[in-house]
Order: sequence, then C-alpha cells, then structure tokens
Amino acid sequence: MTVSGIDIDVIHKQIKHIHIGVYPPVGRVRVAAPQRLDDDQIRRAVIQRLPWIRRQQKELEKTVRQSTREMVTGESHYVWGVRKRLKVVERPGRAHFEVEGDRLVLFTPAESTAEVRRSQLDRWYREQLRRELPALISKWESALGVSVPKWTIRRMKTKWGSCNRESRHLWFNVELAKKHPNSLEYIVVHEMTHYVDGTHGSRFIELMDERLPDWEMRRDDLNGAPLAEEEWNSK
Repeated sequence: MTVSGIDIDVIHKQIKHIHIGVYPPVGRVRVAAPQRLDDDQIRRAVIQRLPWIRRQQKELEKTVRQSTREMVTGESHYVWGVRKRLKVVERPGRAHFEVEGDRLVLFTPAESTAEVRRSQLDRWYREQLRRELPALISKWESALGVSVPKWTIRRMKTKWGSCNRESRHLWFNVELAKKHPNSLEYIVVHEMTHYVDGTHGSRFIELMDERLPDWEMRRDDLNGAPLAEEEWNSK
C-alpha cells in the first residue's frame, strides 16, 4: 500500500487496535491492523497519522549510533523508552540518580570518573528492572500456568533475554530498562514461552500469537530507535 508517496507494509492480526510504527534505518512504515479493517479504513488511519510519521522519519535521518557515554551534563540517555537529558550534580556523598521531568540527574562526587559514572548508571538501570520484573513475571505465571524459579539481570551482547529450559532460569538484558515497558513485557512472555517450545518455529509463533497478539510489533519497536552500538535480538 502507498499513501502520499510513502510505502506501507500492512499485516492483519487478531488485535483490537491498529498499530503504526516507523522503523530504522530508512523509516520504513509498518501497520498491524485488526482483521476487520479493509484497505480504505487502514489508509484513512495512516493519513491521520501522516504528520507523526513524517516527524519520525526525519528523526531517524538525524539519528546516529550512540557512542561511548562520557556521563556529562547534556548527554541523552533513555529511561523506559523516553529520552532524558543528563544533568550531573557534583557533591560529596553517595552517588545516586533521580528522574526530574525530562532530566536524569546524577548526584556524584566531583572526583568520580566517567567509567565510575557509567557503572553507577548500569546499577541504576538494574534497579529499575528489579522493580518492574516481579509483577510482570507473576502476571504471566498466572496467565500461562507456569512457574519461574529464578531470573537474573545481566548485560548481554546479542540477546535481549535468554531461557535455560532445564533449570527454567531466565536472564534479562539490563538494556531493557532503556526501552518502552511493552518491550520488557514482550521479552518476559517470549522467554517464558520457551518453557513450552525451545525453538522459534511455527509452534512458537502460534503460541506467541495466542498469548501476546501484538508481539511482532513489540519486537520491532524493541529493535528500533534509539540505535545502540550493538545489534540486539532475542533468542
């Protein structure tokens, strides 16, 4: 489908609401639509979102891959999918972070190095995940009729999450604290589904469709902007 010169990829799924996404690197537009909607209805929905779509495409044109963070005032950092401007406040005492509106404020001793500050940010991201994961895991344990005996947060180079089917141990990438909460829920469901099917074949896809009908859109959102230094995926 083409709308106002923009090519649109459309998929129909068993979902209640239409979802429009713009994805890197070239601003590809993808629409997940309820099965009840025809092409004209989808086209009208896209037209209504055209200003937003064009803004997203322009942002992607300006996006550059994140370099190593220097942890100085003015840098951009993401918290649950929202870009925050870092403000560093140098003062004695224990280092800690606070979110103040559109700012992420780091209170830290003046002598702390960039490496130390990056470690402090890593610990803070882990704290955010530890607060959110228990409720999500409990929710899906009930929904899926399974039990998660152990889960761990760690930094991983190529995966958003991992599952050991024998021990039923789950791992979650600390980088998920930078992404939208929907992405975290997608990874929780993804890894818990591996309790039933350890592959990414047709049965796994069927299970994910049943449990989280918009999982493919969540996956694309997760792997979309902001770009990081590594290429991430879930396995």
